Amino acid sequence: MVELLPSILSADFARLGDEVHAAELGGGTTIHVDVMDGHFVPNLTLGPPVVKSLRRVTDLPLDCHMMIENPDEFVEPFADAGANWMSVHYEACRHLHRSLELIAHHGMKPGVVINPATPVDLLIPILGMVHHVLVMSVNPGFGGQSFIPYSLKKLRRLKELRQEMGLSYRIEVDGGVGHDTVAKVVEAGAELLVAGSAVFADGQPEQDARALLKAAQQAAKQVQEGAGRDRGPSAKKQQVRSLSR
Repeated sequence: MVELLPSILSADFARLGDEVHAAELGGGTTIHVDVMDGHFVPNLTLGPPVVKSLRRVTDLPLDCHMMIENPDEFVEPFADAGANWMSVHYEACRHLHRSLELIAHHGMKPGVVINPATPVDLLIPILGMVHHVLVMSVNPGFGGQSFIPYSLKKLRRLKELRQEMGLSYRIEVDGGVGHDTVAKVVEAGAELLVAGSAVFADGQPEQDARALLKAAQQAAKQVQEGAGRDRGPSAKKQQVRSLSR
């Protein structure tokens, strides 16, 4: 099932509670929280106090995307603040397996993130440990960037690996997700769609979230219908011919 994860990086922080509530009314099912330290990425954003404040105004899961060095040091503080999901960057973790175990130990759903230049197959050893895999379709650090097209290949590869390995992780995408790209990322296999500017930039988060989610759901429906046609009578005939050989 395709889901919309509004990213508060693009929200109006003077009205953060109202913005989150409006995005939820528009169909957002999880709130995406970008945590940046000014070292791993060239920006400085949110810490545990903001997550704690969010926890008081929404019952939705809080998805903390840790764009930071030494993420292990912050697992417990964010868990205590009320984070539900936590994803760490492959590129930032010296001991990724241990970091994912630590996140799970503190009661959060662990996820792993890869930057645009990082190949998907490097994640194969730990894919069985994660709740979600987040593909960065822009370079991390700032909102409002343009979508990197070859991210679609990475989404397709994650979908293939999930089937080949018999796993159930969710496929998340972050960066440049809007009306011009949402159908492409859904068709490629993305299910958890992080959107910041497309939801909050125009000051109408409820309406914009609803419109973006509707477009994503329409794309998902087309994918399902296409899969159904592939399994139709002609596919069955081909299977019978193959078995008779």
